[in-house]
Amino acid sequence: MKKLISIFLLFLTLCAKAQLAVLDNYNQLWNTQSNNSSESMPLGGGDIGANVWVEKGDLYFYFSRSGTFDEHNTLLKLGRIKVSLSPNPFEGKEGFKQQLHLKDGYINISQNGTTVKLWVDVFHPVIHVEVGSKTSTEMKVAYESWRFKNRDSKGKANNANSYKWAPQGEIVTYKDSISFEKKGVQFYHRNRANTVFDVAVKQQKMESVKDQMLNPLANLTFGGKLFGSNLKASGTYTGMYQDTDFKGYQLTSTKAAKNHEFQIQLHTNQSADAALWATELQKQISTYKKEPKRTVAWWNSFWNRSFIYTQKTKTDKDSVYQIGQNYQLFRYMLGCNAYGKYPTKFNGGLFTVDPVFTNKDLNFTPDFRNWGGGTMTAQNQRLVYFPMLKSGDFDMMKSQLDYYLSLQKNAELRSKVYWKHNGAAFTEQLENFGLPNPAEYEWKRPADYDAGMEYNAWLEYEWDTVLEFCQMMLQQKEYAAKDIKKYQPFVLSCLRFFDEHYQYLAKQRGRKALDGEGKLVLYPGSGAETYKMAYNSNSTISALKVITEQLLLHSENDFSKEDLEYLKGFQNRIPPLNFREFDGRKTLAPAKLWERINNTEVPQLYSVYPWKIHGLGKADIQTAWNTWKYDTDALKFRSHVGWKQDNIFAARLGLTQEAAKYNLLKMANSERRFPAFWGPGFDWVPDHNWGGSGMIGMQEMLLQEVNGKMLLFPAWPESWDVHFKLHTSQNTTVEVKMEGGKVKILTVFPKEREKDIVNLLGMSLAEKKQLK
Repeated sequence: MKKLISIFLLFLTLCAKAQLAVLDNYNQLWNTQSNNSSESMPLGGGDIGANVWVEKGDLYFYFSRSGTFDEHNTLLKLGRIKVSLSPNPFEGKEGFKQQLHLKDGYINISQNGTTVKLWVDVFHPVIHVEVGSKTSTEMKVAYESWRFKNRDSKGKANNANSYKWAPQGEIVTYKDSISFEKKGVQFYHRNRANTVFDVAVKQQKMESVKDQMLNPLANLTFGGKLFGSNLKASGTYTGMYQDTDFKGYQLTSTKAAKNHEFQIQLHTNQSADAALWATELQKQISTYKKEPKRTVAWWNSFWNRSFIYTQKTKTDKDSVYQIGQNYQLFRYMLGCNAYGKYPTKFNGGLFTVDPVFTNKDLNFTPDFRNWGGGTMTAQNQRLVYFPMLKSGDFDMMKSQLDYYLSLQKNAELRSKVYWKHNGAAFTEQLENFGLPNPAEYEWKRPADYDAGMEYNAWLEYEWDTVLEFCQMMLQQKEYAAKDIKKYQPFVLSCLRFFDEHYQYLAKQRGRKALDGEGKLVLYPGSGAETYKMAYNSNSTISALKVITEQLLLHSENDFSKEDLEYLKGFQNRIPPLNFREFDGRKTLAPAKLWERINNTEVPQLYSVYPWKIHGLGKADIQTAWNTWKYDTDALKFRSHVGWKQDNIFAARLGLTQEAAKYNLLKMANSERRFPAFWGPGFDWVPDHNWGGSGMIGMQEMLLQEVNGKMLLFPAWPESWDVHFKLHTSQNTTVEVKMEGGKVKILTVFPKEREKDIVNLLGMSLAEKKQLK
């Protein structure tokens, strides 16, 4: 048995090496220094992200951490580090190298016999910088902060916080506490007593239950300490980087040496005892054990979970090579916040830089990002997390799913306070304490307007986006055989909201709670942000149908008899989907009726994705094809930019040529030095819902599952050589290598699912239409 285990482990190691050798092709190697922070390279691990670059002979990096929200819900960066060596090895142009090593998750910078390695501990909030030289050097390390003083936040600067365009009074980004401590620099931000949580609770008339509500901002303290064994404090200095003045707190080496290293230990807590943060940080530092091999092993394992490689050798102008490269690079960026308390933000994640490099008119501090820091826009966030199912990154989904779980009580309190019924009421622009964004809620509201409603033309009555996260929760069991009992009450509460709220609304209008067929009247509703004041929106109906069916399927043994009967009754109250015609061709409709169009989404195709009611192997695929081809709104709104999903729709529909076109556009190199720093699109740089929707599109081109069958290459061109490994339901992985239109490797685990494989490579649309 020991021999068999050894042989098996050796086999796995050889497989991993074969795969990782291909991954190495996607490592980013820069042979020149950067002009500024916009030409930075991402680094991270655990829940930390850093932007690393060398400018004019000095090494810089910004660093960020998940959950560092200030009083106004700005997601603050933790600072900038500057490293200077003397004699300076980074003078001159010859021999400079900065390389991102994906396989092991670190960055190396080298020139003139000196190497700097930067890496982040996946399991502890620690950043490491290690310098090695052939000759002795002296080192200066500075912690640079623009929050050394209070700063007024005016005009568009407030787009970075939860007040956006409607601040109430003067908004101040308060200064941090920064000091030299025991040969290091200690820095932290502690939120003041009054936060945007308090403001929103009062604005939205929730004060009667305030003491029952989760408040993630009260007493929140975050920061860390920069230190090294060969460093001493050497004073402060001031300067200007881009548009922002800063103060530097400098450490210098006590003596010249061939090797230098320093670390930054980060800590966050939420305690009424203000002194506790520093005590906990010091304990963390004193007990920390550096284990680089453990972090390397994590990254190696991460890359072996799944992959999509589209070329063996790098060709800069090869667009098919680029989509494989950028799939890997973006997945790496997602991996940098694998275990954050909060999910990776759609509008820049942990990798934003000075805003002038996105918009020259926004000359604000590096803390700026558009669309807020603590505001979660569900339609965008879902695209960041849905690809993690097929990539097998189930552990990384916990941040997003548990975020919603933590807000269940606050959402249920909304229903109780406003409408006296049950169920969790979630809105689209959601603060990290579960209430609508204050600006979107709107301060200038009619006195008699429903206090539970956002007074907003785009967001009114858009309740259904939480259901896509319910879908992710249920798919944890479907894909990874995880226990989902903790999520089941949440999903049930979300469904109950729709049932009770729409019966409540119907009773406000008339005598009956249901229509003549005994179905819910989903009015007013919304088809995404686009089809407003909708009656029976198809996106909502699709969501309710699929979630109810899946909840009953996966949870029948876990619910009480009463809850099961309720769910089955609710299932019967969900209205049917709606259709319309274009030139006599039947298509999916956005809703039964609607009053206006406000945005450019295509929710009439949401039954194709994410709800998968229509598509290959499903009944009436012709109607879905007609919608793609003839719906005038769908044609007008079509694009690859940002959160647009046309690349996904085309893939789900088996439209190979169209899927290839939009995925090539979506996943092409960005306009920035790092190829996966897309955007701003409709949001910010790097645009994470741009990358997420690109990942989903590529996955759906390669592998879909319908009625228990796994469809290979449903929309992948025969001429694109590819090697991929992806996950699907029943805890299954599928690995395929295809070259020259021929499948050369096909490995399915568990093996008994090989019988469920159906190869669609080169199949015509007529043949695809016959799939059952």
